[in-house]
Amino acid sequence: MESTRKHLPPLPMLLGFVVAARHGTISQAARETGLTQGAVSRQIASLEGWVGCELFDRVGRNVVLNAAGTTYLGEIEPALRRIARATGKLMSTPGGRIVEIATLPSFGMRWLAPRWSRLSALHPDLTVNISARSEEFDFAVEPFDLAVHVGQADWPNAQHDLLFSERVVPVVAPALVRDRAIRSPSDLRNIPLLVQSRRKDAWKRWFEIVSVPYEEPPSTTSVAHFLMLAQAVAAGAGAALLPTFLIEAELQSGSLVVPFDIPLDEDRSYYLVYPKENLEKQAVRQVRDFICGEASGHQA
Repeated sequence: MESTRKHLPPLPMLLGFVVAARHGTISQAARETGLTQGAVSRQIASLEGWVGCELFDRVGRNVVLNAAGTTYLGEIEPALRRIARATGKLMSTPGGRIVEIATLPSFGMRWLAPRWSRLSALHPDLTVNISARSEEFDFAVEPFDLAVHVGQADWPNAQHDLLFSERVVPVVAPALVRDRAIRSPSDLRNIPLLVQSRRKDAWKRWFEIVSVPYEEPPSTTSVAHFLMLAQAVAAGAGAALLPTFLIEAELQSGSLVVPFDIPLDEDRSYYLVYPKENLEKQAVRQVRDFICGEASGHQA
């Protein structure tokens, strides 16, 4: 503990340094903090004395971060923000019944959101914040308790709960099946085949599964997001290979149909990931158990 105190400057010094770095002048930093310019200058001087080096270059009335100051700011500012967020969460929900989830946008919109009323019924005192994140992050730096991950069980320093494996099938608008007389897999070659921009070889692989010769067309409509792709197919633009969990609503309403229930082999699964110690928080355990339970029902 003595070592921790030695390397942990008082918070007012750190705040004075961060605000001055943000504004580049002592006067503006003083206005933001409600202190005098002399007080802010003393905070910065005290911090520089504490760490044993200068953090700013003084240019007239302005202060400009030097190399050491820039590095130091990059290290401590995210930590101060995390402290502020954690304190704000605790103040707004004193019992700590708040859970932060990071998820892929499409997964959050199409799989999590429709199920959230059931979680609220089970735990009405829970507050769950869902943020869209497409890339991996460090749980030690970001404020999230849980995250949804697609691919392999390879998120660093995290536990992985398998939710379900991705099932990708061909889908078309029902009118297109009727108007273009789609009766066998080979008939799909006679209509536009849309692709998701990151899976441009999907149709080639699917036709190999059904043993149908396929020649890549000179141009193919490519769409970045699966939900946009589903909307285009429902409007009659062609056929696409889509994960079934993203189009449950369209399949139930009949705006999309699966002409051939032959899935594309995809080595991709969806996982709920989190640091093991996060389950020490009851609210996180409850959300984790709910999501895993819903995934079991989905697989069934």
